[in-house]
Amino acid sequence: MDKEILHKEIDLIQSVINRMANNSFLLKGWLISIIAVVLALSKDSIISKNDYAIFIVMLLPTLTFWYLDAFFLHKEKCYRKLYDWVIENREKSKEFLYNLNYKRFESEVHSIFRIMFSTTLLAFYGLPFLFLISIIAYKYFC
Repeated sequence: MDKEILHKEIDLIQSVINRMANNSFLLKGWLISIIAVVLALSKDSIISKNDYAIFIVMLLPTLTFWYLDAFFLHKEKCYRKLYDWVIENREKSKEFLYNLNYKRFESEVHSIFRIMFSTTLLAFYGLPFLFLISIIAYKYFC
């Protein structure tokens, strides 16, 4: 087996993994930016009014970005499995040559919802989510 083929194939897979990791990073940055901007622009109205609607609206991007981050992390893990498979099997076989379809490895990776509640994502998205829920509850009941 030609080493050049192996290197090109793993380079292709690695570029997909890098894109998934970059997407995950960008989602985290966007969420922090959105929360900061909304809080900065509405700080006077949040404190003076008993308006909790803005916090309810803030839940939507938090949940959406949380799910998308888990989605990209799931795909990244699938591509890592594909990468490992290529490293182990490429010299022995030309099966799935340049095939970037990760579907055959999905059963080896946790589901998107399980990844959502992994330690890192739960800490990053769960804290703002709990913060928003507690403010909504405080403003609604007090």
